[in-house]
Amino acid sequence: MRLRLRLEYDGGGFRGWAAQPGLRTVEGALGAAPDRVFPSWSRLAVAGRTDTGVH
Repeated sequence: MRLRLRLEYDGGGFRGWAAQPGLRTVEGALGAAPDRVFPSWSRLAVAGRTDTGVH
């Protein structure tokens, strides 16, 4: 199954997109969420990203 989501968010509370140990990132926050709804979830793929400090 494929899902397409369009997300907008205030990135002020995150340290960029890419998951990094010990830092709150958008990928880290969103990465585990689909597992709760879709147990066979395999991966999160994105078409864009946000660097730290970019709003």
